Amino acid sequence: MSLRRRQTARMNFAFTEEQEELRKTVRQFLDAKSPETAVREQMETDNGFDPAVWSQAGEQLGLQGLIIPEEFGGSGYSYVELGIVLEEMGRALLCAPFFSTVVLAANTLIHSGDDAAKAAHLPGIAAGTTIATLAFTEPSGKWDESGITTQATGSGDSFTLNGTKMFVLDGHTADLIIVAARTDKGVSLFTVDGGAAGLTRTALSTMDQTRKQAKLEFANTPATLIGTEGEGWTVLDRVLDLAAVGLAAEQVGGAQKVLEMAVDYAKVRVQFGRPIGSFQAIKHKCADMLLEVESAKSAAYYGMWCAAELNDELPSVASLAKAYCSEAYFHATAENIQIHGGIGFTWEHPAHLYFKRAKSSELLFGDPTYHRELLAQRIGI
Repeated sequence: MSLRRRQTARMNFAFTEEQEELRKTVRQFLDAKSPETAVREQMETDNGFDPAVWSQAGEQLGLQGLIIPEEFGGSGYSYVELGIVLEEMGRALLCAPFFSTVVLAANTLIHSGDDAAKAAHLPGIAAGTTIATLAFTEPSGKWDESGITTQATGSGDSFTLNGTKMFVLDGHTADLIIVAARTDKGVSLFTVDGGAAGLTRTALSTMDQTRKQAKLEFANTPATLIGTEGEGWTVLDRVLDLAAVGLAAEQVGGAQKVLEMAVDYAKVRVQFGRPIGSFQAIKHKCADMLLEVESAKSAAYYGMWCAAELNDELPSVASLAKAYCSEAYFHATAENIQIHGGIGFTWEHPAHLYFKRAKSSELLFGDPTYHRELLAQRIGI
C-alpha cells in the first residue's frame, strides 16, 4: 500500500466545515484585536497583554476552554481545533498568556489524573478568569527530566518548595503556577498560588518581547501535590509533546504570514522599471519559502491529529514537527527580511517581530538538534 493511500486511510487532511468556520471566526477576532499597533503596544507593557481582549477570548469565543472537558466548564473539543486557534494566534502574534495557560497548564491538569485538581482549577481557566503556567526549566536550561532539581518536602496536603525556575512563560502574571519539583519518590507536580509566601517573581528581558518570561524563586513556598507523588515526569513528558505540537501549529501560522508579506512586497516593489518579483533570485526565494511552509503545515497538522488521538506516534511526530517547523519558520522570517531589503531591517517594519518570535520559538522546549536526537531515540535509531 503506498504511503499516500495509507495516510488517506488513516486521516483526512482536509479540515471540516466547522473547523474552517472556527478559523474564520478566530482570524476576524484577531484582525480586530491584535493588529500590529496592538502588538507593539502590549509588548511594551509589563503584563504583556490586554485584559479586555483576554476576557473576550474566554467569555465570547470560549478559546481558553476549547480542549477542557465539558464537566470542568470547557467545550471538550479536540487538539485539532486547538491547533487551528494556535495557528491563527501565531499568524497575528497575539500578545496573551494563552500558550502558558491552555497548552501548558490546562494540559498538565487534564493529563494529571487528579480529578480534585481538575475541578479546582480548570473551570477558572475555561472561563478566562485564571491565568496559569507551567514552571519546569531551571537555570541549567535543560528541557529533560535531569534538569529538574527544585526540591519539594512534606507529605499529604502540605508541601514546601525550594529552588529556582527560569524561562517561565507569563510566570510574573500567572495566578496559578504548576511546578515540577523532586521529592524522595522522584519528579512530582505541584500547584502554587501566584501570591504565595516565599515566592519571588522577576520578569526577564527577552529578545521576543511579544512573549513574556520570568524567573521564579521558591523559598519554603507552600504547594499542593497534583496527581501521584513521583509520577510527575510521566505527565510532563506527554504535556511537552503536546506543547511541541502546539508550538509547531503556532510557527506555521507565523510562517504563512511572512510568506504572504514577502510575496505581496515582491509584487509592488519596483526596481529597474519592473516588480522585484519578476527577478529570478526573488522568484526562487519565494518558491523555496512556499515549499517549506507547506511542508511545515503537513508536519504540524499530522502532529495535531496524533495529539487529538493521543496515539503511539505522538512522541516521534511531536519531535519531528517541532524540529521542522522551527527551521521553516526561522528561515521564512529571515528570507522575508532579505526580500524587503533595507526597510525590512528597520524597527518600524513588522518583519523583525516575526523574526524574533521565530528565534525564541525555535529554542523553546528544545532546539531542532535536541528534537532530532530525541526523535532518533524514540524511533530506535
